[in-house]
Amino acid sequence: MLTITQALYDRIVEHARADHPDEACGVVAGPAGSDRPERFIPMLNAARSPTFYEFDSTDLLKLYREMDDRDEEPVVIYHSHTATEAYPSRTDISYANEPGAHYVLVSTADTDGGGPFQFRSFRIVDGKVTEEDVEVVPAP
Repeated sequence: MLTITQALYDRIVEHARADHPDEACGVVAGPAGSDRPERFIPMLNAARSPTFYEFDSTDLLKLYREMDDRDEEPVVIYHSHTATEAYPSRTDISYANEPGAHYVLVSTADTDGGGPFQFRSFRIVDGKVTEEDVEVVPAP
């Protein structure tokens, strides 16, 4: 299960809406080994595409060095889908290389009639996708 504060949840959704119609992407880092998302890090979608996202390699290297210096790890890796449901695509699955991370997808398309977006979390390990519950809690 992903437990995330309302503030972080809101910031991820806000980023997805702000970058629409392009896909948004980013990371929420947390203390290594804690499974606790704490530090919101919006990233630039280097692909600038409505159907694909790509972290800028220089920005990503800088981020991983910074997380290493702070004894953090990527707890949440998020991106948005602008025209499809919030479910990992084949490309998303092939790029998922952090087995301990929660992969959050936000759809800015109303694909299920349930409203203007979906917020879903998945574990992706060795190409296997498992959806998990999301618990949104007040900020401590």
